[in-house]
Amino acid sequence: MTMGEPNWANKTVFTGDNLHIMRRMNSGTVDLIYLDPPFNSKRDYAAPIGSQAAGAEFSDTWTLRDVDAEWINLIEDKHPALHRILLAATTDSDKSYLAYMAVRLLELHRLLADTGSLYLHCDPTMSHYLKLLLDAIFGRSQFQNEFVWYYSGGGASRKRWARKHDVILFYARSARWTFNADEVRVPHKWTKGQRRADGSERDPRGKLADDVWQGHSVMPWSKERTGYPTQKPLTLLQRIVKASSNMGDVVLDPFCGCATTMVAADDLQRQWVGIDISPKAAHLVKERIEQRQGMFPDIIHRTDLPPRTASGTRRRGTGREDRARLGGQRGGDCAGCRDHFQPRHLEVDHIIADGKGGTDHIDNLQLLCGHCNRIKGDRGMEYLHTKLQLGT
Repeated sequence: MTMGEPNWANKTVFTGDNLHIMRRMNSGTVDLIYLDPPFNSKRDYAAPIGSQAAGAEFSDTWTLRDVDAEWINLIEDKHPALHRILLAATTDSDKSYLAYMAVRLLELHRLLADTGSLYLHCDPTMSHYLKLLLDAIFGRSQFQNEFVWYYSGGGASRKRWARKHDVILFYARSARWTFNADEVRVPHKWTKGQRRADGSERDPRGKLADDVWQGHSVMPWSKERTGYPTQKPLTLLQRIVKASSNMGDVVLDPFCGCATTMVAADDLQRQWVGIDISPKAAHLVKERIEQRQGMFPDIIHRTDLPPRTASGTRRRGTGREDRARLGGQRGGDCAGCRDHFQPRHLEVDHIIADGKGGTDHIDNLQLLCGHCNRIKGDRGMEYLHTKLQLGT
């Protein structure tokens, strides 16, 4: 997949369900993705009243009521390796969370350019499951690092070892990826002028970084603190952006929250796009960049996006080529009732409805018999399956 043409403008913040928005974004248009999604921590979060982020809140507790049946159907039908991971989840909460993440990680993989990278920030609660999802989507060979971000501060425990680190999973889209090792060198701890054991001089730029990063979380007295409950320090995001993108590259954060990724990308002269369910994110992006630059930033706030137009998109049709790719050239099975029909009895239908971010891309088309297509209408496949089970 070569670099595609974005169908959105630089410095855009979308508010809404990131899955619906990402499904409409052109393929291969992003160089770097950083996401700090919910962790399935079984906690509710809210910014303090009076803080810069006041009004931002979310629940990180998951049940099967949070699962869209369309997600499970899509994963089961088209991504059996992912479905096996969901089946391995030990609780309904874990299964619903992983289904939520799986469908979004599939879209993020599609959005990355050939040389692109993804950094997923999580904690040990679900990092092992999330790594399995990423292995299934990207391929195990594309796994590059599991970073440990160690942060000091309070929170010691007498019942167990103090929990003082997060995990960041780093995957590349292909065998070629951007990595600027010299941009993120770490200062030497030894005194100036001290030589290595073999007598050679050490690189004055510092040493090459390893996969354990140490630094403070956002402290209560920090000037960059917004009050957002899961805010990450700007230095952490600047390091990721420096390492895995170049000036002018496109950076995406689909859970942009308090806007730290967008601020880091803007500081380092990258293009960027952010998505968040809360309209508060758009205000925080504008406020934080304005505070740093002392000017009114040209930020675009949107809640919608036209269907994607990247290569491989086609209008919904019933042409011979479409039918051949969908298995209906010489007759095929209906994707609903599974009965076998001659081509003239099969109709091309959207798997994911337009109202949920579905597009006319060939990957979102299927063949239904006339009866199933009438039942389904513009609803999801879960509705059709339910009706068929009831015999209606």
